[in-house]
Formats: sequence, structure tokens, C-alpha cells
Amino acid sequence: MAVKTLTQRKKVKPLSNLTYGRQLRNLIEDQRALAKRLIKLIEHLEDEEDHRAMVEAERKNAGKPGIPWEEAKKRLGLKFD
Repeated sequence: MAVKTLTQRKKVKPLSNLTYGRQLRNLIEDQRALAKRLIKLIEHLEDEEDHRAMVEAERKNAGKPGIPWEEAKKRLGLKFD
């Protein structure tokens, strides 16, 4: 909007660099807060997926004998003392 008259010019408040900087800082802070919330949500969803997979595996293997720890270590190539 072009300011054409003196009356219009008096009504228009110029946006100072300080005001713009504050607005920009607030916007960035809001974006950071949203990003943190999104990361937490993604982590929660991943945990929920892991939990569901574990419950399904337990259901599928119910009543079956487990693998002894020594055998599991051998199959995975792990060496613990």
C-alpha cells in the first residue's frame, strides 16, 4: 500500500529494525519449540512401535522355549566375560 497523503503518512508506523529483530527472534523461538515437540513426538511413536513389536513377538513365541544366553551370544557373535 502506497502512502500518498500526509494524513496517511502519520498513521503508518515504520517498522524499526529493533521491532523486526524482536519479531524474528520470537518467530525463531516458536519454531524451535515446535521442532522440540515434534522430535519428542517422533521418539514417542518409535518407542510405541518397538513396544508393539515386542508384544507381538512375545505373543508369537508364547510357550516356546527360549534360547540360552550362551547360545544367543554365540549366534550374535558377542563376547562378554
